[in-house]
Amino acid sequence: MASRRQQRLNQLLREEIAKLLRHEVDDPELWSLISVTEVNVAPDLQRARVFVSVLAEDAEARETLKRLRHAAGFFRRELAGRIDLRHTPHLDFELDTSIASGDRVLRLLRGIERGE
Repeated sequence: MASRRQQRLNQLLREEIAKLLRHEVDDPELWSLISVTEVNVAPDLQRARVFVSVLAEDAEARETLKRLRHAAGFFRRELAGRIDLRHTPHLDFELDTSIASGDRVLRLLRGIERGE
């Protein structure tokens, strides 16, 4: 169970990373539909797992994830300037497929409704 401080930091990091993606990123490849779904900061606050959902095919989503991992230093530097922390956590980007899985299940259910 995450401490209250971790929960607040998770929310703050998720919001700030989402803002950076929308307004500050210069890489046109990262302008696709990317959602920061969750952030989990480690108990020692040294690392943060950032879960992102990418509205794209598998290969394109993996390429986007690769670019995000490459830009992790940029995000960390920007966060250090925006958030007052002793140590800004290292960011580990991971692909969150829950939205895509949910969409697939809904399409299957709609197909069943129509008798397909």
